[in-house]
Amino acid sequence: MEPNLQLCRYFLPGSGGRLAAVRAGQVYDLTASSHASLATLNALMQLVARAGLAQAIDLLHATVAAAQPAALWADLQVAPDASRAHLLAPLDEQEVWAAGVTYRRSREAREEEAHNIGVYDKVYAAERPEIFMKATPQRVVGPHAPVRIRGDSFWNVPEPELTVLFAPDMQVVGYTVGNDMSSRDIEGANPLYLPQAKIYTGSCALGPAITLLPHLDLQPGATIGLRIERAGAAVFTGETSTREMKRTVAELGGYLGRYNAFPGGVFLMTGTGLVPPDDFTLQAGDDVQITISGIGTLRNLVLDG
Repeated sequence: MEPNLQLCRYFLPGSGGRLAAVRAGQVYDLTASSHASLATLNALMQLVARAGLAQAIDLLHATVAAAQPAALWADLQVAPDASRAHLLAPLDEQEVWAAGVTYRRSREAREEEAHNIGVYDKVYAAERPEIFMKATPQRVVGPHAPVRIRGDSFWNVPEPELTVLFAPDMQVVGYTVGNDMSSRDIEGANPLYLPQAKIYTGSCALGPAITLLPHLDLQPGATIGLRIERAGAAVFTGETSTREMKRTVAELGGYLGRYNAFPGGVFLMTGTGLVPPDDFTLQAGDDVQITISGIGTLRNLVLDG
């Protein structure tokens, strides 16, 4: 098997956003290559749909083998700043959708916030999953960029989620880390308020990179960890596994792709199995760190409003 390969996007001063491959701590600028199909994530998704994932990955490996590194992965782990290279969210024009109540813990938390009205219990057991729009690209932030909490909410939490990148034909391309920021009091007041609880500027973070198939094996389960620090001290830590998901990635993707077209591909958050206790809410300045084995750590500070 070829060495582990990931995709990322990063900002290069004077050039803007770049699509890149990451291998063994080195970053290779794909946008600078001679292959138009590797210039952007949109172009790569078109190649996958046209030629298949295996051929696209072969081209990626060949391009990396013939190139010189453009940066060190460690050097890109900095807060966004127009004067220096830094990571971006790993998407172009792709929408981000989300699946809910795919873990038992998520079902329990939703029932608690909704005062046990039973709606989410029915979704957990139903054949059809809950799938909803989470974010358009301009609402998504990348690693080390700030996520936001709503000023009209008093109960805000991060939701760490394995996030799947699907090609336009809905084949799985790879996986990244997602943070589905949620205002639990707004959603709990009425399930119809879910869009307001979930969709707002800075409500979604993705990154740090996309681990391409077949380098992340979900069969034994990927570990998902959440750590929230406040003033340098941990105020919440937790861990779960994708083994706890009630639904499969293929099942969720099948429903997302029904009667829906995604010309540039689409990201799908697969639900959360980690929910802080009911007496916890995020505060401005909190440091949210989500780690998924085989992918990496997505880290974001929290800002108000």
